[in-house]
Amino acid sequence: MLVAGVDSSTQSCKVVVVDADTGEVVRSGSAPHPAGTSCDPEAWWTALLEAIDAAGGLADVAGLGIGGQQHGLVALDADGQVIRDVLLWNDTRSAPSAADLVSELGAETWAIGTGSVPVASYTVTKLRWLADHEPDNAKRIAAICLPHDWLTWRASGSSAFQDLITDRSDASGTGYFDAVTNRYRRDLLAHALRISPERAEAIALPRVLGPRDEAGRAAGLGLPEVVLGPGCGDNAGAALGMGVAAGETWLSLGTSGVVAAVSEIPSHDPSGVISGFADATGRFLPLQCTLNASRIIDQMGALLGVGYDEFSALALAAPSGSHGAVFLPLLAGERSPNLPDATASLLGLTSGNLSRETVARAAVEGMLCLLGACVERLVSGGTEIERVLLIGGGAKSSATRQIASQVLGRPVDVPPEAEYVALGAARQAAWVLGGWERPPSWPLEGVSRFTAEPDPLVQQRYNEELASWIASH
Repeated sequence: MLVAGVDSSTQSCKVVVVDADTGEVVRSGSAPHPAGTSCDPEAWWTALLEAIDAAGGLADVAGLGIGGQQHGLVALDADGQVIRDVLLWNDTRSAPSAADLVSELGAETWAIGTGSVPVASYTVTKLRWLADHEPDNAKRIAAICLPHDWLTWRASGSSAFQDLITDRSDASGTGYFDAVTNRYRRDLLAHALRISPERAEAIALPRVLGPRDEAGRAAGLGLPEVVLGPGCGDNAGAALGMGVAAGETWLSLGTSGVVAAVSEIPSHDPSGVISGFADATGRFLPLQCTLNASRIIDQMGALLGVGYDEFSALALAAPSGSHGAVFLPLLAGERSPNLPDATASLLGLTSGNLSRETVARAAVEGMLCLLGACVERLVSGGTEIERVLLIGGGAKSSATRQIASQVLGRPVDVPPEAEYVALGAARQAAWVLGGWERPPSWPLEGVSRFTAEPDPLVQQRYNEELASWIASH
């Protein structure tokens, strides 16, 4: 039996067709999305159709799951038409709105009520922006959903609001859903839109399905026999695709970074650094985003005039601790911790240690210390972490792979490159079809394990230098 999974990301739509028993990818396809921070969702639908065609069609699949970028505001009018281009997660025009919402109700109210303190990426902040900057559009809102919700709805062929569905993982990133009680906080929705409680109650929101609940059939794709899964947000999809279990975390090293863990307990961080999301299996997904990750290696490599391989060789030629040099890699400011106006610093250089090797090693250790601090925040919040998975472009660096275990103090596993969000959506579809207690066990093959003697002094010195930098600024 075959199932299909979709990753409708910011940049593109990916489709994988998978053997439901083994998790083996049989075929795949993709299509680009338009660039920018806002988008007409019809472009997503067009890309989905193109990606399905590139994957050889779905006539032989039994189930389909759709994962997608989180937080995007899809506002619908009474006729089910999209009111305006969707403001995506990376659209920062709602940053002042986020600050207003936190100021008005207090960070703790949001953290306790929704698991997260609003930042510009969250849907709730975009609703406040709409209310303040496009009040006529705000008044037209009859339903609100997210990118993966809208695509699943279109795939079902329905135009009825009662058929709008979502899952806990995506709903938990809106800023008006409590993943502990599994209920929408319509009072927070009303506050964001500056409307009455009665008006907020009248707005249609997607039903939140369980992780193995059927969401309908794919009649909108001309496949009336294909079962739809509830879908998921992209980070939860990646966790499900890799089979991340409780006690495990993963570091995704793109231009920016993601540090997330599957946890049995919810997170309520009033500092706003940890986002208290839900995963796609009924558990929780405490998550942190950093603004800096592989860009650190890219830019430092460019400064030294070397490519990835030579940069790794330079870094590995220097000892742990970089001869006493510490790099604070705040090249783009930072979000975790919240230092938006911060700048990078290379500290501890002397005439005795100044070398290309020292600089390269300090850059890798600085990146890993930034992410390692995120891991330790999760541990301090009660999340147990025994193993770390390393993915993304930055994980291609042999220096990163070999130094990570030393800095993080845990075994580090590097799985092969794959479309893990789409794989997670496919795995969910297989779960819906099978009706098992837990998702099917698909082995994560080709994993490379890296272990090293931990050197806690590297993280300790980084933390001390960062604290000193913050105190002096």
